Amino acid sequence: MQIALAILLGFLFGFTLQKSGAANPVKIIDMLRFRDLHLVKAILFGIGFAMIGLFVLLHFGVLNVASHLSVKSAYTGVVVGGVLLGAGWGMAGFCPGTGLVGLGAGRRDAWVFLLGGLLGAFLYTLIYGWIKGSFLFASIGGKSTLAVTGNDAFPALFPQISGLILGCGIGVGFILVSLFLPLLKKRRVQTGVEERVTQERTGYTPVG
Repeated sequence: MQIALAILLGFLFGFTLQKSGAANPVKIIDMLRFRDLHLVKAILFGIGFAMIGLFVLLHFGVLNVASHLSVKSAYTGVVVGGVLLGAGWGMAGFCPGTGLVGLGAGRRDAWVFLLGGLLGAFLYTLIYGWIKGSFLFASIGGKSTLAVTGNDAFPALFPQISGLILGCGIGVGFILVSLFLPLLKKRRVQTGVEERVTQERTGYTPVG
């Protein structure tokens, strides 16, 4: 049953990525260049909605706090790896998840991305023994949360604040920002920026 549910959720997630354009490198690169705010809006809204849902379900005991809220160790390699991942995402237009979706959609450039990712993972396994004692694995912080979550394994930095209030507050903030983004794009159209971008990308100059 769990495998069937995982397959179903994976299918729905991949379908959503494909339909939203998140598996299209052109849309990803346009998002990173702030030429198209559609994906930024969708990502921020999704994060906010999921955050509110998670903390509400945790608060009412629908989800188990211990199994659904786990803080991972932070170390220097996380920062370095994040920079490398972001640079690769910007150059390729794919991240690991959207690369697989692009592969399923029949994109040939997704094959190049997938092979590059497998090669990188293989090289990492080869050098892991050499770098595991380096600064990359130096801890840069302990395991803690901002507010009280109900998971006693992770102390709260601000024990007087409820995780429900803070989590929902941040989630609402993400949603409000996502709703404001279309206004930014509308302003770009009004100032002619969007029209110039269209001309640069297509070589087409509208008449009149």
